[in-house]
Amino acid sequence: ASGGAPVASGGAPVASGSEQAIVNKVEPGLVIINTALQYASEEGAGTGMVINPDGLVLTNNHVVESSTKITATVISTGKTYPAKLIGYDKTGDISLIQLEGASGLRTIPIGNSATVKAGASVVAMGNAEGQGSITPAAGQVTALNQTITASDEGGSVSTETLHGMIQTNADVVSGDSGGPLASSAGLVIGMDTAGNNVSFPQQASATGFAIPINTALSVARQIAAGQASSTITIGYPPFVGIFIGSGSSSSPQTQAQQQQQNGFGGSGGFNGSGGSGGSGSTPSCYTSNAALAVPSTIAPVSSGSLVDGTICGSPAASAGMTGGSVITAVNGQPAGSPDNLTSILARFRPGDTISVTWVSPSGQRTTSSLHLTAGPPQ
Repeated sequence: ASGGAPVASGGAPVASGSEQAIVNKVEPGLVIINTALQYASEEGAGTGMVINPDGLVLTNNHVVESSTKITATVISTGKTYPAKLIGYDKTGDISLIQLEGASGLRTIPIGNSATVKAGASVVAMGNAEGQGSITPAAGQVTALNQTITASDEGGSVSTETLHGMIQTNADVVSGDSGGPLASSAGLVIGMDTAGNNVSFPQQASATGFAIPINTALSVARQIAAGQASSTITIGYPPFVGIFIGSGSSSSPQTQAQQQQQNGFGGSGGFNGSGGSGGSGSTPSCYTSNAALAVPSTIAPVSSGSLVDGTICGSPAASAGMTGGSVITAVNGQPAGSPDNLTSILARFRPGDTISVTWVSPSGQRTTSSLHLTAGPPQ
């Protein structure tokens, strides 16, 4: 290619000298992302790519989901910025964040993922294992247009199926998520997404996957333009402050049994994951999901969404809701199951006021107005 870097022929591995040249081209546009998960008593780390000089950063949604605080450190300057969520596509595992007060940042060099072929030399880069520095891993594209099922790095029960992925034998590990997959010309052709936590048949050697950069940028443009859709959420989701399970059963008793067996999952203004059943009295509210247990006493109703606990200081806790309560309706619409309740709540925005009807463990029915605040991304 005239004027470009020499392209390795026949898919030969990138030589170490040219690997450094690729890193030199791409690394100035990278950030290391650190997140605090206030209600899940853990922290997360990942990588992001700067796509405009004023600090718009592309990353994986699973890097920022459930986070109550996001910071990003620009590799080339060492400067750390607080970041806010612009929006996300949970189904495509793509998120856009904004570094606050940033300007004049270097951006990543963007390639065209539509021209990528199997056998092409690539370098994956990222904050490998959350070490706080960028580690490159060279390899080849081994397959295109792959469908994978990835489980969340938090080890929770949530999984996602991603389509159209670029597969590589470059060693992509946790922490690389959101980082670039670069071509031998030093152009970003994909966003590293899943490493060894992927269920994929006959996976023997190192296997990494990347979202094609054309796909990721197309979603990022929609988010930046504020175009919400059935898959794209703009801004922070509404926060009720409840831990609920997941599933389509409308029986609170069945929901409790499923959680005793499977641990916690699901959302509803916040994802609770981890933890197991226990006995004893249920606290009136929780500061994180660390001590969360299936409530020992459940409201005596046959249909609704079982609340495992509420977050202290949240709209739900302020209204007097506790673990063991069952939410039966939102704005008069029946909330038949956790999945049903989650989809009802997803239609609202922070700042909205909703009317929630619930039955307490002692059988008292209450309808309260809850003012929704901004919650962690889901």
